[in-house]
Amino acid sequence: MNVIDHVRDMAAAGLHSNVRIISSLLLTMSTNNPELFSPSQKYQLLVYHADAIFHDKEYRNAACKYNMALQQKKVLSKTTKVRPSSTGGTTSALQAQNLPSEIEVKYKIAECYTILKLDKDAISVLEGIPSRQRTPKINMMLANLYRKAGQERSAVTSYKEVLRQCPLALDAIIGLLSLSVKGAEVASMTMDVIQSIPNLDWLSVWIKAHAFTHGGDNQRAINTICSLEKKSLLRDNVDLLVTLADVYFRAGDTKNSILKFEQAQMLDPYLIKGMDVYGYLMAREGHLEDVEVLGGRLFNISDQHAEPWVISGCHSFYSKRYSRALYLGAKAIQLNSNSVQALLLKGVALRNMGRVQEAIIHFREAMRLAPCRLDCYEGLIDCYLASNGVREAMGMANNIYKTLGANAQTLTILATVCLEDPLTQEKAKTLLDKALAQRPDYIKAVVKKAELLSREQKYEEGIALLRNTLANQSDCVLHRMLGDFLVAVNDYQEAMDQYSIALR
Repeated sequence: MNVIDHVRDMAAAGLHSNVRIISSLLLTMSTNNPELFSPSQKYQLLVYHADAIFHDKEYRNAACKYNMALQQKKVLSKTTKVRPSSTGGTTSALQAQNLPSEIEVKYKIAECYTILKLDKDAISVLEGIPSRQRTPKINMMLANLYRKAGQERSAVTSYKEVLRQCPLALDAIIGLLSLSVKGAEVASMTMDVIQSIPNLDWLSVWIKAHAFTHGGDNQRAINTICSLEKKSLLRDNVDLLVTLADVYFRAGDTKNSILKFEQAQMLDPYLIKGMDVYGYLMAREGHLEDVEVLGGRLFNISDQHAEPWVISGCHSFYSKRYSRALYLGAKAIQLNSNSVQALLLKGVALRNMGRVQEAIIHFREAMRLAPCRLDCYEGLIDCYLASNGVREAMGMANNIYKTLGANAQTLTILATVCLEDPLTQEKAKTLLDKALAQRPDYIKAVVKKAELLSREQKYEEGIALLRNTLANQSDCVLHRMLGDFLVAVNDYQEAMDQYSIALR
């Protein structure tokens, strides 16, 4: 057993700090005396040294050392004769097979570049690996990088390759569905494994649910996930509950969204996924003390995820500390550039600070990442309206309406823009009536209809609308608006009661 074997064993045992010191000393010895180690031994030392540096999170340094190892591997490949060993024999084929994988080294380099936000360099390294030699994790990293870069066709190809090798790679399935690949096509790629393994019949329904979600059909997604969640084998699954909460949120059903997030949180106190949306909803509802506690708890779990930063940012935003919210949103994006909630937080902070053009950039990026999330479009439309771009806002609202269909949310968005133009007030009223006919409890539609009735001084009609809505749910904005309407009809005592409820 030689010194390289000892270094390899220490690396396998996870003694990274020890490996870093000994490999550094041995590499210096090799530099001063090139004959001390064979090319294969020097290659191994460089890889183990780079691995130890990677473990210390010095990614730029690690990438440099990995590249040095690849250069050494080229020298090794060109060596036709192997250096004689101390026993007088030659290095066996078995020893050669024990060398660190060149493909694994390239993957590590790509990991370093990804962490350093050098996505183009990461793609270049991975594309340098021949297709047949790409492992599932290499294809998965490539797919995510392609998707982030907007290279959707290449991303689809890579995700499909992951599924070909690993048909139960559910994140790859979500990736394909998010890129508009049909649910039936994705399901066909998993059919063999579903039929051959017992108790996997739920998977085709799971795929269907996510296909509805990414297709913008929120109601069918909710119904499908609920049918899954009721099955005894999948009851109280945290991932399903978070997905259901997220779809309720997308559908504008705040009450059920919060309920499902809380249920998931009770089952898993260390849950991070989806908590940024939950924190945003709680902040929007005015529960700022609870949001502050939630943010602090998540920071204790991990400050390397975007979610706790977004939650703290939402607390700052709804406390009207927009500069602080902007900083926290930027920090969240730094940790996860694909965080839609972080982009939206930064966008609304910039908009409220009067930096509308910068806000527009963030809302557009959020739209690219989540084309079926209406709050991304709403943020952009608000920016257009803030800068008197009514035509642009109308174009965007009409596009959403045509693309996602006439549901309560799209109708309300279009009505909101119509309210900005005196010539389209009647159209706004018609759209809001349609929205409320579909969903009488949709708060955004109720608020806009109340605003319209206030303009028209139809106070009694507005009071009736708000009372009917508040009979089924309590909302601070609705209570405040009801107070305003009651003041208009000189009912000051009840107006005071409504304002008090709103403040609570």
